[in-house]
Amino acid sequence: MRTFRHRPTPRVLGALLALGAAATAAACGTSSSAGGSGSSGFVVNSAPSSLFDGAQLPHPFAKPNLTLTDSAGASFNLRAGTAGRLTLVYFGYTHCPDVCPTTMATLASALRALPAAEAAKVDVVFVSTDPARDTPAVLHSWLGQYDPAFIGLTGSFPSIQKAASSLGIDIEPPVKTAGGGYTITHGAEVIAFDTKGNGSIVYTDGATVGQFTHDIPLILAGRDA
Repeated sequence: MRTFRHRPTPRVLGALLALGAAATAAACGTSSSAGGSGSSGFVVNSAPSSLFDGAQLPHPFAKPNLTLTDSAGASFNLRAGTAGRLTLVYFGYTHCPDVCPTTMATLASALRALPAAEAAKVDVVFVSTDPARDTPAVLHSWLGQYDPAFIGLTGSFPSIQKAASSLGIDIEPPVKTAGGGYTITHGAEVIAFDTKGNGSIVYTDGATVGQFTHDIPLILAGRDA
């Protein structure tokens, strides 16, 4: 039996409750799921003047200087490879049965709904939390179902975990269970980095196409409040 843990991140949850919204930053579940408590998350600016549908961070994250292997098998540096572009970063894995595919489908739909000129300025980066199984070929095939332009990255788990932690996202390595299955835990946030590399808007599990299509033009226009 495979078990995929849902891992709330307390600072995300607390901040969004302050906004009057319930949130779950979760991994994936099929046969079963279990609650947990994480040690990472975000402090969100809950000022009602925010223009964004995503939650705004008072202190933006810097885009990680993370070098991994992309879905074409080439070395790819997240910061350099997406420089000057609005970048939506998500940590997940291809065997995830619910949150990860739903998020990728939502992002793909949002980009299709935007004017082509705006969509062309956006990168979606999927960083694998299960790099042992998420080879470049697997990422290429899986992401191609949603949008062939999506960037898939895989490589050293410690490097991936360190980069996620720098963004307040909790991920844990896959754990094999006694029954021969495995448990995987990861955050479910999408972080939007503007064209200057500042990550100031976060979207939790359940973010909608409308939220992204509302915010992307504002971020591209350089709006920050």
